[in-house]
Amino acid sequence: MSRVDFHIHTKFSDDGEFSPEEIIRQCEACGMEWIAVTDHNCVRGVAEALKAAVKVRVIQGVELDCVYRGQNFHLLGYGIDVNREEFAAVEQDILQQERRAAEEKIRLFRQAAGIVVDADEILAGADNGVVTGEQIAEHVLKRGDADRYEILAPYLPGGEKSDMPNVRFYWDFFTKGKPAYVEISYLSLPDAAALIHSAGGAAVLAHPGQNLGGDDELLDQITEEKIDGIEVFSSYHSREQALHYLEAAEQKGLFVTCGSDFHGKNKPNIVLGGHNALWSDERLTSELKKCSLWKLPVL
Repeated sequence: MSRVDFHIHTKFSDDGEFSPEEIIRQCEACGMEWIAVTDHNCVRGVAEALKAAVKVRVIQGVELDCVYRGQNFHLLGYGIDVNREEFAAVEQDILQQERRAAEEKIRLFRQAAGIVVDADEILAGADNGVVTGEQIAEHVLKRGDADRYEILAPYLPGGEKSDMPNVRFYWDFFTKGKPAYVEISYLSLPDAAALIHSAGGAAVLAHPGQNLGGDDELLDQITEEKIDGIEVFSSYHSREQALHYLEAAEQKGLFVTCGSDFHGKNKPNIVLGGHNALWSDERLTSELKKCSLWKLPVL
């Protein structure tokens, strides 16, 4: 297992499981040396992680949802000043939209799947009023009668999507273009990159193999939008994909990062440091010296 991981989520992501302190303790227990806390549209967990860290070095980060040419992407920001008010504003804007979307997600899922679900129970368990696809998945897949529904079979034990049932359920029903998707207005990718840069950070395209669908023309367009790097090594990437994005990064003069996208229970087969990098830990950390991450803002 690698001792570096630059894409880790805490409970400050609505689909994360562990507190920042718990993440730090886990990282230190398994000998991690460098990590980045990169919660979805939220930087509040960074301070707690820094305070808890004793043996592991923590890079201040974020993962911003953004849109480019009608598609949703994730942009990682590293070495950012987390005290910038703009990050709090982004978080609050998305939180308000997600709260308004909560009941509509449940309604659309009922309509698409033909399964009656208890909306009141789901809403009662919603953190901050936000209902996630993973939460609906957990509710539905734990039902005593779940095996009655053919549409749920792939996510139940032994099914083809049972390795990460909650998140695969989310991808299949609640992402853009899927039947229970509710539109949320995110920053444009150029605006997200500009925010990261204005906060003194570096902007990195997260797990392109998951979001791009092999569209290299779109990748070329994105890399012209003043991003700094590509998350070449990811738990979602095959060796062939990693080599492909490594070549793209080298050709375009972008630096290379690695990240597991660890969340906890919603992605149970993803472990800390599990990004399958083809480079040594020493090379991965030295790569980050190409940007300003070694002059981290002081909280």
